[in-house]
This record gives sequence, C-alpha cells and structure tokens, in this order.
Amino acid sequence: MTVLVGYVDTAPGNAAFEAALAEAVRRGEPLLVLNSPQGGALVDKALVGDDRRAQLEQAAAAAGVPLELRQPTHHDDLPGAIAALADEVDASVVVIGIRRRSPVGKLFLGSDAQRVLLELDRPILAVKPRG
Repeated sequence: MTVLVGYVDTAPGNAAFEAALAEAVRRGEPLLVLNSPQGGALVDKALVGDDRRAQLEQAAAAAGVPLELRQPTHHDDLPGAIAALADEVDASVVVIGIRRRSPVGKLFLGSDAQRVLLELDRPILAVKPRG
C-alpha cells in the first residue's frame, strides 16, 4: 500500500506533504506525490520544478521514506485524477491540503477538496496549514 498526497507548492499543499510524510513513516509505506498540472495550459504555476522536487525528495530520504512524484495532466477533473491514482496504487490513505473559505464561498463555489472528500472510497486526511 501507499500514502498518496495531492500536492501544490502552497501553504495547504506543504501542510499536506508534511502530514503525508509523517503518515508514511507511521505506516511504513512509500509516499506518492501527485502534482497534476491543468492539461492544455502553457504555463502552470502549480507544477513542481526541479528545485522543489529535490527538496521533497530530500525530506523523504531524511525520514527514510521512498518517494515517487508523478505529474500527469488533468482536464478539469482533478478529483477524478486523484481517485484514479488512488485506485491504481491501492492507496491506504489520501492526504489533501485544504484552505480556509467563507461560508458563502463554500455554498456557491464548491471545491476539488470537497469532491475528493465526498467521492473517494478510502480514508482521507484533510490538512489545513497552521496559522
């Protein structure tokens, strides 16, 4: 089994990575980082570059956790991409970062995190950044 984390280099994404790494250590499982850029985008600021990839790999190595980073593109269905990968690797837990949102924003906008929480059929750990 594998710990799967949806990752973007933001405060919620980094909180999710830290929690996923701790969970991988606790479970004695490898860590799979999903960093999925929007398909068709010429530039995607969510895409992890070489420097950040090296930092993630170094943190995992220091914790004694094997790490794999995958960057498949998704087309307006990031929750579907997370679910498909979770099924492919039989993830024991999926870790996602969430951000603070107003009640009105929650009511009208929905979110990828909400879809992941409602649609995946496996344990999910949702993490907020401190502060």
